Amino acid sequence: MPFVNYKYKILGGLAAMALSAPLSAQQSEKLEPGTMAGRMAACTACHGEQGRAGPDGYYPRIAGKPADYLYNQLVYFRAGQRQYRPMQHLLENMSDEYLKQIAVWFSDQHPPYPDPKPSRLPAATLEHGRQLVMEGDRARGVPACVSCHGQALSGVLPAVPALLGLPHDYLSSQFGAWTNGLRKAIAPDCMADIARRLTPEDVSAVAGWLSSQPVREVVPAASLPEPMPMECGSQVHVGSRP
Repeated sequence: MPFVNYKYKILGGLAAMALSAPLSAQQSEKLEPGTMAGRMAACTACHGEQGRAGPDGYYPRIAGKPADYLYNQLVYFRAGQRQYRPMQHLLENMSDEYLKQIAVWFSDQHPPYPDPKPSRLPAATLEHGRQLVMEGDRARGVPACVSCHGQALSGVLPAVPALLGLPHDYLSSQFGAWTNGLRKAIAPDCMADIARRLTPEDVSAVAGWLSSQPVREVVPAASLPEPMPMECGSQVHVGSRP
């Protein structure tokens, strides 16, 4: 299949998905052409209404995440630093200013979180995941997730995302992307370094524990936790400026 045809088949498929789902009268009004919600139909076809997450366990919730974080990810996708071909094609001709508008719009969306799905992992595995998330592993140089993502794991302004309310499959796949170089950030790329220190069993435990926790705080913390761990302190500061 010629590359150009492949690109338009992807974009056409996204548009078809967005337009084929049955809509309530209220939803139809929200998707009126010219409105920001209408323009975001290609995004919400995969990420769910208002960006609340896709139903398949892979497309993440983007609603309510810090605008700087969302903007960074859009820039990374467009530049190929974060690799997923449909996203790259969708964004390749969009300006920085429009990417900022997209990021701000999704950041301002706050649909309710669904109840988490119970994990099928053994209790001992989930406890291992909890320990890594809340305490880290000093012997391996693995900082606790809460030391960068906030004690409530609700993210930290301006550019650190929440970790709760995300599906197990998505969380696992992102660790794999960091490890394999399919997802990159500005150096020092702390998440890539941390992901490579984790075993597959660690990743499964962390993803299982995080995905099974209820969301108690929906607003990102206003400031960075102190003291920042050496492994990721510089990355959090630099990461807000792609």
